[in-house]
Amino acid sequence: MEEEEAEIYDGVRAQFPLTFGKQSKSQTPLEQIHNTTIRKAPPTSAANTETQSSSSKAWPDSLRPTPKSSSNPTPSLGPPPPRPTGSNSFVAHVSIGPPRPQARGVDDEDDGEVMVGPPRPPPGLAAAAADDDDGDEEEEEEEEEDGVMIGPLRPPEPADSDEEDFLYRIPTSNEIVLGGHSKVVSALAVDHTGSRVLSGSYDYTVRMYDFQGMNSRLQSFRQLEPSEGHQVRNLSWSPSADRFLCVTGSAQAKIFDRDGLTLGEFVKGDMYIRDLKNTKGHISGLTCGEWHPQAKETILTSSEDGSLRIWDVNDFKSQKQVIKPKLARPGRVPVTTCAWDREGKRIAGGIGDGSIQIWSLKPGWGSRPDVFVGKGHSDDITCLKFSSDGQILLSRSSDCSLKVVMKHSFREFGILRQMKEALKVFENLPNNYAQTNIAFSPDEQLFLTGTSFERESKTGGVLCFYNRAKLELVSRVGISLTSSVVQCAWHPKLNQIFATAGDKSQGGTHVLYDPTFSERGALVCVASAPRKKSLDDFEVQPVIHNPHALPLFRDQPSRKRQREKTLKDPLKSHKPELPMTGPGFGGRVGASKGSLLTQYLLKQGGMIKETWMEEDPREAILKYADAAEKDPKYIAPAYAQTQPDPVFAKSDSEDEEK
Repeated sequence: MEEEEAEIYDGVRAQFPLTFGKQSKSQTPLEQIHNTTIRKAPPTSAANTETQSSSSKAWPDSLRPTPKSSSNPTPSLGPPPPRPTGSNSFVAHVSIGPPRPQARGVDDEDDGEVMVGPPRPPPGLAAAAADDDDGDEEEEEEEEEDGVMIGPLRPPEPADSDEEDFLYRIPTSNEIVLGGHSKVVSALAVDHTGSRVLSGSYDYTVRMYDFQGMNSRLQSFRQLEPSEGHQVRNLSWSPSADRFLCVTGSAQAKIFDRDGLTLGEFVKGDMYIRDLKNTKGHISGLTCGEWHPQAKETILTSSEDGSLRIWDVNDFKSQKQVIKPKLARPGRVPVTTCAWDREGKRIAGGIGDGSIQIWSLKPGWGSRPDVFVGKGHSDDITCLKFSSDGQILLSRSSDCSLKVVMKHSFREFGILRQMKEALKVFENLPNNYAQTNIAFSPDEQLFLTGTSFERESKTGGVLCFYNRAKLELVSRVGISLTSSVVQCAWHPKLNQIFATAGDKSQGGTHVLYDPTFSERGALVCVASAPRKKSLDDFEVQPVIHNPHALPLFRDQPSRKRQREKTLKDPLKSHKPELPMTGPGFGGRVGASKGSLLTQYLLKQGGMIKETWMEEDPREAILKYADAAEKDPKYIAPAYAQTQPDPVFAKSDSEDEEK
């Protein structure tokens, strides 16, 4: 019996689809999602300098061998793909799939023949089908002669002229913005795995973003205010990415863990001690700070008090080393920026007098710099950046320039080297912020920096890419027409470019990527749709009662019960009667002849006569003049003996006499 019921059930179940009774969620294709983040055509690209980045369908065409010129152009099947817009698209058309059948010419129409069935394949395909047994070399020759390519693209051996195109694959086809700040974003830090992003702003806050837990709304999961009333100037992750350093405009740097919880704050020095080496910490606002690239317990900070300090994160009470830069005259000149090299064996500092000084960490080293570059810039230095091999040091300044300061290996220590001229100077780079930095590409073939917005200029904030080998401008990518680009970074694992921008009213972090060769990061959060609200998400706001609070903070007692008791009382809840406007009725006196009963009775008896409306007020007063003169009662009897005749004061003014 049970077997028969099972067979009947299987037969009935077979009539329904497997998804019967289930609500299948519609999924948006990834291609459609990435189409919504395609960057618009930026008007800031140079006239003769195109961005050598490729869109999702552009770079394969650069691998295609150039076909020989033919009188018959190669057709394509279906509608042509959309032409990519913007300066970062340099490929016009790519054919995907089998070729389109060749269109009939004018001569075919003159013959008057009617085409029945599918069109004839082009001669290239017919020739290829007839010679299937031929060798590979003959097929390649026929394909080149006919101009038709079948199958996937063959990557050719790049020539010398094509090698540069492979180096400049800049991921700028798509863009998302991590917003939330109310002022310009002045600090940026991306951890080594590329999963979390930190952004600090002039609005005194730090926002934390997590690509893995973030959806397409691009909202931060935590917001911090490290130091109240102080701008965030720099952020730096530890080598293990479990902590990060936050540098603000105050004299004390802070250490936070990966989740944004405060681990410690470094001590502030005594401002009344003249010698900076005798103070336990900085005495003025910080300007920059970086974590050691290899040691998890060492950080470096620079300050406006004119010193650099090396700290141990396990001891927040005092620093390990104090570095005083070399100055032409004794005094306090602020140190505007600092940086480690790749191995953490050298320290570079940008001084307020425009000089660049480098110290090598060796036994017995002190404040005397190993490399001194005097007058490197004419204004404050905003960033110093070492290359990974130590061959190049880049400097960015507020004098609207970027300089390749030197090109040495620094293998010989203890020698003071002086350089008066830079190897290369890039000018006309507006810089209005003290945190504008420089970044290298993952392979360090390019380096990039941002520019500030100027009212006279129409370009706005842009990213400028330079070739390290040739020391020349490669491309300019527009970020914002009304905001300045301050911080930038090119993450090696994600292959995505981060650029912070903003002004006095808003700020955000722009993430540039390309779906073809970028990984994770923005690709993960863009494809994650926000969760729909359900009935289970409803939460009732709790009501907290504190009857023992102070009277100042005590909640007002509820008068609901008192109102309910009043409504039940027939006397208190009785509506008052309106006054009478006409003659009285029902035992009530009307208001036409007086609202009071006494007035009504006196008027009826003739004891009250209302003549004041018909009488002249002057005549009513003068009728008592004779009686007052003959029989005075108040003023005249008081002066009857001393002054029987009244004496009036004489006026001194001429106007009254006239």
